[in-house]
Order: sequence, then structure tokens, then C-alpha cells
Amino acid sequence: MSMIPPDHAPGPPSPQGASDERLIRVLQRIDEENRQDPNTDVVEGRRHPREWLYARRLTEWVLRLEPNASEVLRIAARGQHVGRWTIPRDRFERTRQGYLRWREQLKAFHIETVTRLMREERYPELTIERVRRLMSKRQLGQDPETQVLEDALCLVFLEIQFGPLRAKTPEEKMREVLRKTWQKMSPRARELALSLPMGEEEKAQILRAVGPQSPSSPGPTSPQSIDHSPQ
Repeated sequence: MSMIPPDHAPGPPSPQGASDERLIRVLQRIDEENRQDPNTDVVEGRRHPREWLYARRLTEWVLRLEPNASEVLRIAARGQHVGRWTIPRDRFERTRQGYLRWREQLKAFHIETVTRLMREERYPELTIERVRRLMSKRQLGQDPETQVLEDALCLVFLEIQFGPLRAKTPEEKMREVLRKTWQKMSPRARELALSLPMGEEEKAQILRAVGPQSPSSPGPTSPQSIDHSPQ
């Protein structure tokens, strides 16, 4: 999954054609927002906006985990990091408290942006509220769709971000990040994580961090989620 993830239509034609068109418009508008990201990553020899790529990768993992993902889950995944570059980390003090304040402001901004776009496309308030709850991830360990979203976030991290992060992070701190990430993942996501293409040392570091647990060990029991951004 290192290449550019394809765009995904809502699925086969259904009687809810108007709803499908509305979903396409919301996803396109989120993509348009993310195409404004001045930060870029190179994929297949071409530069692409970083958050646009991230949203596509996250969507791809969600659909791999849940091929029949609901409309609200697709929107929540696509908008999870929308416009993230507009609130840079260096706007907040370099302390744990500053990091947490940055995260909370980002989360509020992402949710506000996505729900605003949904209102402009005339989504019902109940649907908007469901997306808000998914994006907040406060029901992790209780809600299946929240778990799919968290699994996808963790898999994107392990697939794309883990290698660069481990190169600049002390072993002990990296072990803690991996341990917390693993705790939030479902058994199926753990199996997929161990099948990702990565170097032997990277895989060994994961196994050292998670200890004797097997992929089928119990999944998350805590409502807290993980953010892999630098503190």
C-alpha cells in the first residue's frame, strides 16, 4: 500500500442515489481542502500534498478492514486530519501540556471543518453528530466503527510513519509508543501489522515492545486513543 491509494466511490448504485452524490461531494471537498497542504511527500516519483495522501491512505485501510464501511465512517476517515498543517506544533509550548493542548485544538478543528462541510451539503444533524463521535474516538473499545477507524490510524502509522520516527526516537520512548499503539489495535489489525512489509529490525522492535502478546490477545479496553505526532 505504498503507492497512491485510489479514490473510492461510495459503492454500487443504490436507491439512495442522492445520498451517494452527497457523500461524493463531501469527500471531494475534504480532498480539496487537503490539496492546499504546502507540505509534500514523494510517491511514485511525484510530489503530492501530505494530508491529501494521508487521507487517501487512511480511507484505503478503513475499506480494507471494513469493505462495506458506512457513509459516516468514510467521512470520518477522510476528514480525520483535514487542514492539519494550519495549526502547527510550534504554536504551542514544547511541554507535555503544550502537546496535549495542540492535540485537542487540532481535534476540535478537524471535527468543526468536517461537520461544517456536511451541514453545507445538508446532512441530517443526527448523521453529523455520529461523524463527530467517530472523529473524537471517545467510544474506543465500545463502538465497532470507532475501532475500525483507530485500527486504520495505527496501521497507517506502522506502514508509513514508524520507520522515519524510529530513526530519531530513543529506543525506550519508541517502545512505549509501540506498546500503546498495540494496545489500541484489534486482533485482526495486529495480524495485519505483522504482515506489513518492513525491515527485520523494525519488526523485531515491535515484537520487543509488545512482549509475549500474540496478535489474538484482547484488543483495546480503554476509550483513550493514540496520536503519533511528535511531542
